[in-house]
Amino acid sequence: MDAAAAAAPFDVDGRLSARRAGEGGAANFAWHHDGTRDEVDLTTPLGQTLARLTGDAQGVRAQWPDGRTLQARDWDELTQRTVGVGIPVQGLSAWLRGYARPGSPSTVERDGQGRVALLRQDGWEIVYAYPDDTSRRAGRLTLRYPGTEPTEVRVVLDRWNE
Repeated sequence: MDAAAAAAPFDVDGRLSARRAGEGGAANFAWHHDGTRDEVDLTTPLGQTLARLTGDAQGVRAQWPDGRTLQARDWDELTQRTVGVGIPVQGLSAWLRGYARPGSPSTVERDGQGRVALLRQDGWEIVYAYPDDTSRRAGRLTLRYPGTEPTEVRVVLDRWNE
């Protein structure tokens, strides 16, 4: 994936659940990515706002509906402190689209239609599931990190706009 593809903007809505060592959380999300800034709104399944996560060249932060804010050094720390599990947002912006994150070694396995079925990068294993045999975009991803505290993140993609 070249730098232009990595910076390509998108808006995606979906659901995620994450767990690690007995801790975890679930939320709906609306994610706006424009290459230099990410904004992720987390809500309950009933639509109540949990938090807004933002990241850009100045850093990453969370803001809750009551006005509290939190700054963190990176996305992993921010999601750990807000969702309960570190979610690799920086890689996820490429992984959602079936690409490896630029600047880091990776391996890719493809299915019979030539679509990405499994991507390994940064210690993560990303498994892609497609809604049907003709879909070019995955409808669900399962991310697994097998470290000392195994982590699993499931992402269901409900709406895309690129």
